[in-house]
Amino acid sequence: MLPSLKVIKSHRATGRITLSDVAQAAGVSPSTVSRALRGERAVDPALIERVQAVSAKLGYVPDPAARALASQRSNHVAILIPLLSNALFVDLLDAAQKTLRGAGYQTLMGVTHYDASEEEQLLREQLLHRPAGLLITGLDHNPATRKLMQSSQVPCVHLMDLPADPQALAPYCVGFRQTEAGAAMTRHLLAQGRRRIAFAAAQLDPRVMQRLKGWRTALQAAGCYLPTLEFLNPAPSSLALGGVLFEQIMQQRPAVDAIFFCNDDLAQGALMAALRLGVDVPSQVAIAGFNDLTGSDQMWPPLTTVRTPRAHIGQAAAEMLLSLMRGETPEVPHRDLGFEIVQRQSS
Repeated sequence: MLPSLKVIKSHRATGRITLSDVAQAAGVSPSTVSRALRGERAVDPALIERVQAVSAKLGYVPDPAARALASQRSNHVAILIPLLSNALFVDLLDAAQKTLRGAGYQTLMGVTHYDASEEEQLLREQLLHRPAGLLITGLDHNPATRKLMQSSQVPCVHLMDLPADPQALAPYCVGFRQTEAGAAMTRHLLAQGRRRIAFAAAQLDPRVMQRLKGWRTALQAAGCYLPTLEFLNPAPSSLALGGVLFEQIMQQRPAVDAIFFCNDDLAQGALMAALRLGVDVPSQVAIAGFNDLTGSDQMWPPLTTVRTPRAHIGQAAAEMLLSLMRGETPEVPHRDLGFEIVQRQSS
C-alpha cells in the first residue's frame, strides 16, 4: 500500500519532478530511488515496487544527462556490432542485453557495417553520452578508434576475437580462435577423404580472413594446398552469393571434391544451387559452412558446419564488463569459449 503522497512542488524553474521529489514522497534516500529505478538486484523487491509506484504517481521521468553529469558515467553500455542482418550478431546482442539489463544497465547500439571509419565515428558519438562500459566487436580497429578507447578510460570488452598469442597483453575479450576453427573444419573434410577442398568467402572481414588462414594451414600440412582453390568475394554474405560462388567453382574447378564456405548463408545458397544444377552432395562435392545459423539443419542435405557459441559470447562478455565496471579485475582476460564441428549429411 502506498504512503500518502504530499503535494510536490519542484523548486526547479521548469517545474519538473526530480529524483529528490520521488525520494521525499517514498520516504527513502535519493540514492535508494536511483538504485530501485535501475532494478538492481540488491534492492528489496518490495522497495523497488514502492519506489516505482511513487515514481509513476508523480509522473517522474529520469534525466539521463543529469545522471551522467553527476556520476561522470551514465547507466548505459555502448555496443558496436557490424550488422543486424546476420543472426550471428542478433543472438550475441540479445544475450548481452539481457545480462546487462538484469544488472540495471541499458544498451545503446551502433552498427558499423564493417567500416572502420564508421566505427570510429559511432564510438566518438557514443562516448559523448559517457557510457558506463563498452562492448565492441573484434580486435582489429584503426589507430584513432584504439586511441579513443584508451583515452576514454571506459571499461571495454572485445567480442568474438582472441589474440593470436594467448600470452599477449591484449584487451579484455571473449570469443574463440577463428583460425583454429577454420583449420578444424578443413581437417574434418580431409578425414572424410576429400583432397581438393576449395574455400569460398564473402565480406572478407578480419574473422573471415582468420578462417581462410586456418584452411590454408591445414591443407599445407596435408600437402593439398592450391591457391587456385581460393574464391574470395568482398560483397556482403548472402544465400544468393553462395549460389553464384558455387556455380563459379563448379565451372572453373570441376575437380573440386569439397567446398568450405566461410558462413552458413553462403553454404545454404550453395546447397540450393546444387539441387538446381543436379550436382549430388556429398558424393560429387561435399559442402561445409560456418556458424550453424538457423535453418542449416533443415537444408537438403543438412549442412555440416562449425557451431559457434555466439549467445554464450554475448552473455560472458557482458558479465566480464560488469565486473570491470565494478572495479574488479577478471581472472581470465581472454576467455576462449571454443567451437564445435557439427557433422551432417552434406559432408
